[in-house]
Amino acid sequence: MKELSRIASAIAPSSTLAINNLYKQMKAEGKDALGFGVGEPDFNTPDNIKNAGIRAIEENQTKYTAASGTLELKEAICYRLKQDFDLDYNPSNITVASGAKHSLYIALQCLLNPGDEVILPAPYWVSYIEMIRMCGAVPVVIESTHKDHFKISAEKLRASITDKTKLLILNNPSNPTGMIYNKDELQALAQVCVEKDLYIISDEIYYCLVYDNRPYTSVASLGEEFKKRTILVNGVSKAYAMTGWRIGYTAAPEEITKVMSNYVGHSTAAPCTISQAAAVEAFRGSQESVKNMHKAFEQRRNYMVERMNAIPHISCLKPEGAFYVMMNLDEVFGHRIRGHMINTAADFASAFVQEEMVATVPGEGFGAKHYIRWSYATDMETIRKAMDRLENFMKDLE
Repeated sequence: MKELSRIASAIAPSSTLAINNLYKQMKAEGKDALGFGVGEPDFNTPDNIKNAGIRAIEENQTKYTAASGTLELKEAICYRLKQDFDLDYNPSNITVASGAKHSLYIALQCLLNPGDEVILPAPYWVSYIEMIRMCGAVPVVIESTHKDHFKISAEKLRASITDKTKLLILNNPSNPTGMIYNKDELQALAQVCVEKDLYIISDEIYYCLVYDNRPYTSVASLGEEFKKRTILVNGVSKAYAMTGWRIGYTAAPEEITKVMSNYVGHSTAAPCTISQAAAVEAFRGSQESVKNMHKAFEQRRNYMVERMNAIPHISCLKPEGAFYVMMNLDEVFGHRIRGHMINTAADFASAFVQEEMVATVPGEGFGAKHYIRWSYATDMETIRKAMDRLENFMKDLE
């Protein structure tokens, strides 16, 4: 038999999905397992959005739509962008896809050629680096640490650019760190991209989840010179608890949108028609449910951070957005816990799930080998139990 695709064969499995599968297996076996792996809100999709989906079925909105999405949904996306960022986009700037992850994949496929370099700040979401490689492109990782608040500087960005650099990926707020670039920091990074003629993919899927009354700036809103080189990525999964509905979108210059629309037309074609109708309601309807979920996430964040930082030998920064905490293991490495030697984040995650049945994600997959990612997109009682188990586990550090 001839060999399989070298590009496809080199793709690493998703560490977040692997942990979630382990958690589900343990639950299926009747174990009292607690899952903190996948970033999926525990809330139900709001009723007004579900009802819009039901109406679409009852009205027989079950046929194919245009490959890049319905005009109604594109107009609703433009409406939301205007309301939230005062950004002016037309439907011709919008490509709808089957989730924000799909939108990112299409954008990268349409922007990159084999050998192009993509600047990727670390820690990064696990799928970015694999998506870049799937294009035959080269990820250029810029490291950051808790001392930098997990953010890169304009100087670091400029120093990483070569004549092969095509674009910068920004995830703001960040998965996995929850950190946010403020307006001045964004302006500095975006100015380098203008000077060096780079595209910016700005993944803003968590922009509704920004805490402590902190202002949020979309990079495309900084000015026309930045907007015209920005591919803004968003969707309904996080803010509206619609992970399974699979609707994402990009807002980009028309010449990019045309290429993306052609690409999606010959790959997946249009997203689910019913989900598109529900997404219209998400973007145009009441945003009260978003506010309520935001309030709950902020309370959970505060509790988890306080508990975690009170446990000896581990620590975390207080995330500014999203629903993740990165737990620092520097003082744990080289020690044993209940007979388990902890030399890596993966060692810790494996020992913790075996001993305390709490599933977390080791930081290696995020380019953050000293950290464990926790998701607080779960109920407060589960978080309390997990923090109790973490405290109990850490008491046995030798």
